[in-house]
Amino acid sequence: MKLGIVSAIYDGFSFEEMIDSAAENGYECVEVACWPQGKAERRYAGVSHIDVENTSEEYIAYVKDYCNSKGIEISSLAFYPNTMDGDLTKRQANIEHLKKVINMSSLMGVNMVTTFIGRDQTKTAEENLEIFKEIWPDIIKFAEQKKVKIAIENCPMLFGKDQWPGGQNLFTSPKLWRQMFNIIDSDYFGINYDPSHFIWQQMDYIKPIYEFKDKIFHIHFKDIKVYKDRLDDAGIMAYPLDYMSPKLVGLGDVDWGKYVSALTDIGFDGYACVEVEDKAFEGTKEKILDSVTLSYRYMRQFVI
Repeated sequence: MKLGIVSAIYDGFSFEEMIDSAAENGYECVEVACWPQGKAERRYAGVSHIDVENTSEEYIAYVKDYCNSKGIEISSLAFYPNTMDGDLTKRQANIEHLKKVINMSSLMGVNMVTTFIGRDQTKTAEENLEIFKEIWPDIIKFAEQKKVKIAIENCPMLFGKDQWPGGQNLFTSPKLWRQMFNIIDSDYFGINYDPSHFIWQQMDYIKPIYEFKDKIFHIHFKDIKVYKDRLDDAGIMAYPLDYMSPKLVGLGDVDWGKYVSALTDIGFDGYACVEVEDKAFEGTKEKILDSVTLSYRYMRQFVI
């Protein structure tokens, strides 16, 4: 495995500053955020360290050369929108930008894009599967033509009232994964596996690794802490942030030894990137840099 970091935590940092920090801390790769320029939609979204609109040979060469000079690989170009948004204008804009990210990933030779499936949060899972059938075959066909793998993160995108009731990403469980992989049978359609989202859903985050071993294209290292007293008070039907919170790796409920052990069992030797979303490490540049350093130190004991 190659240990990396998701660049979204470097909001306000230039591309060069982000790469420099990753290299200085010892990371081997970066999952680079590629949102539309200056269009933050939510916390940790809207960050863009590579401009996918600029497809000039000079710009691409500069980005690649800078990474090479620092010993950093790009694991993936990342864009996590809602491509199945109930607002058709937003839906189309998100699909169009996702295709630009896919194209740039191909031009750069990265050949990986990490993203969400999306979801109309007002509709049932069954209804959303029908929307998936309409939207995603074309996206995956485009990715196949570009020889870019699409790795879908299993985050429900359900945190508070703004995402209630269904959340904004359908790709949340092994049951739904099977259904979607049956609909689109492609070697370019797979998983960006994050254990933390299973924790607060009270699901087994180890078992699916074995069943879906051939579909795991990319890994996230992110932790979640479930506050049992809050859960007892609010119940599982409450807004998830009422009883859980993202934490730095090692500060939550994921058993990282078991998780990485399972990944070694299946022979995963790809990119595994730390994702920082811990509010305790926000607010200042110093706290952000501390989160990057602490995460590296913790995960390096499992990933050599």
